[in-house]
Amino acid sequence: MKSLLNIENWPRKEHFLFFKQMEEPFFGITTTIDCTKAYKNAKLLETTFFVYYLHKTIVAVNTIEPFRYRIIDDKIYVFDTIDVSATIMRDDSSFGFSLIEYSPDFEVFTKNTFKEIERIKNTPGLFTREFPNENVIHFSAIPWINFTSLSHARSYTFPDSCPKISFGKMTVDENGKRTMSMSIHVHHGLMDGFHVGQLVDCFQELMNK
Repeated sequence: MKSLLNIENWPRKEHFLFFKQMEEPFFGITTTIDCTKAYKNAKLLETTFFVYYLHKTIVAVNTIEPFRYRIIDDKIYVFDTIDVSATIMRDDSSFGFSLIEYSPDFEVFTKNTFKEIERIKNTPGLFTREFPNENVIHFSAIPWINFTSLSHARSYTFPDSCPKISFGKMTVDENGKRTMSMSIHVHHGLMDGFHVGQLVDCFQELMNK
């Protein structure tokens, strides 16, 4: 479900009209996340760290309202919930785009995720299903590289307002602290650095619980 945002009463109306006309309206940041406690929690739950922080990511996305905004036919809609389209790697090193339904319940989300991972691994091609709605984030993990910046392939002629969130290689320092890089790219017509900061803070809090 989604509802139309009345931009006439929205403080960012001028920002939206300004940035949406740009050929590249997205901006991105890269930061570092402390995942020491989250990694331990994932092991205690006997689940993969990937599924654990994927769930924390999508919980944070659904918590911060601007990350649920999407531009459709030059209008802004607010979705009730946001799902995740993650890139899933196969044994032959190719990958496919998944569609994992959001649930605040970790066990339910885990079942949804493993079911979709199994489907992707046994289905060839890049697009293995239809994506009927725009209530998704584009998610990717790059666990081989401890990156400090990241760019994305994008077609400027293709209308897109979905946030793109990526994670890098987890590293461990001499004191046992685990960290990993997090990259966030968003449409500037829908939000600013303030809102990205809200997401990062929310995500870090969830990882620290």
